[in-house]
Amino acid sequence: MLGIILIYFIGKYFYKLAEEFNKNKWVYAILGVIVYYSGTMVGGVLLGFADGFFELGIDWEDTLLLTAIALPFGIGAAYLFYYLLKKDWKQSFVVVEDEIENIGNEK
Repeated sequence: MLGIILIYFIGKYFYKLAEEFNKNKWVYAILGVIVYYSGTMVGGVLLGFADGFFELGIDWEDTLLLTAIALPFGIGAAYLFYYLLKKDWKQSFVVVEDEIENIGNEK
């Protein structure tokens, strides 16, 4: 249930961000969810290597524990991707003025 709620909210925030900067909304909503799951996968691989080298004693059969451990990796990856997209799009965003009254007027 927690996974469905996270997918919804991650997709929603990326959808709104893409809408704000006139980008393809659904592509970035889906891409945000993919980045979340990629972050959890990378976190799991890092934990696997750490457990192999340092004998952390992680119970690999306890799925609730693994979900709780992988959650910050996924949320962190999605937030980092969101932050980088927003920063990049703010720098390259141009406001188009369509009003004829503003042509030739200095601001």
